[in-house]
Amino acid sequence: MVSLPRIASSPFKELARRGLLALGLLFLTTMLVWLDRGAYIDNTGQDGVSFIDALYYATVTVTTTGYGDITPIAPHARLINALVITPLRISFLVVLVGTTIEVLANQGSRAIKDSIWRKKMRNHIVVIGYGTKGRSAVNTLRRQGEKPDKIVVIDASTAAVNEANFDGYAAFQGDATRRSLLRRAEVSKARQVIISLDRDDAAILTTLTVRQLNPTAGVIVSVREHENVPLVRQSGASAVVTSSETVGRLLGLSAIGPEMGTIMQDMLTGAEGLEVHQRLATADEVGQPPSAVLGERVIGIIRNGTLRRFYDKSATRIEVGDELIVVRRAQPPSPKDKDILRSFDD
Repeated sequence: MVSLPRIASSPFKELARRGLLALGLLFLTTMLVWLDRGAYIDNTGQDGVSFIDALYYATVTVTTTGYGDITPIAPHARLINALVITPLRISFLVVLVGTTIEVLANQGSRAIKDSIWRKKMRNHIVVIGYGTKGRSAVNTLRRQGEKPDKIVVIDASTAAVNEANFDGYAAFQGDATRRSLLRRAEVSKARQVIISLDRDDAAILTTLTVRQLNPTAGVIVSVREHENVPLVRQSGASAVVTSSETVGRLLGLSAIGPEMGTIMQDMLTGAEGLEVHQRLATADEVGQPPSAVLGERVIGIIRNGTLRRFYDKSATRIEVGDELIVVRRAQPPSPKDKDILRSFDD
């Protein structure tokens, strides 16, 4: 499972912090020896223990070198060495050696994974905004058979990024209007980009930036207000969904006839009732009218990149290479998919 959360701090800052902590432990050991210098003897100089001697003793002690030229002779000094300085020595080694190796290993491993991910990632889907709409979009993609390693999430929220990583998706934290962040997500190689932000102005700016980096990808944008749809289309969106108007239309249909609202809601809800699906026409269906397709109702045919609705006179026969948009009975997810998708439904 590829997971690329944002690196909070550089390894050099982390090493510097641990180095300062190690110096603090060394200074504490030096002060313990120097303040109790009368309980120590210098077997070489025989001139007492100075501050330099105390620093020297602390250094060779915490690093486990231990030359033995300066030694504690008083019982209480030896007790302090056993109960205080020894734990400080262990802490020094853990901080300076153990954690340093761990930081370098973690950062190195993350850099290697990041490099491998970038080389492999292409023709993927980037979802900008992992809120309610973004999660629902990812949920639909998964139910339509999209693999999790082909979905990349961008969100400004730390909680949303952590949640995306937990769900099994590569995720990046930051402002999606920044080119550097979009490049990290390999937007220039993406097949589709879904933008589901809370503010329309942010969605428009993000669309412009995405389109500059990738002129050919499909860019699907969600906006709150219908009056902003022309601006989003001019910014380069391939398709625009007006969330407030869509919800209002469902409310109106439900008010006119609850059954109409139920059917529309049913088709928009996966794994139960009806669902809308897009697939390639099979060899057996070529040459047949759309009405001859068994078990499904064809409502549209995509031919040479053009949508032809079921009532179009040019869509009376299915041809080779056609993609069918059908309404069918929802396919129940497999046991494995149920475990993966359970988090979306909670």
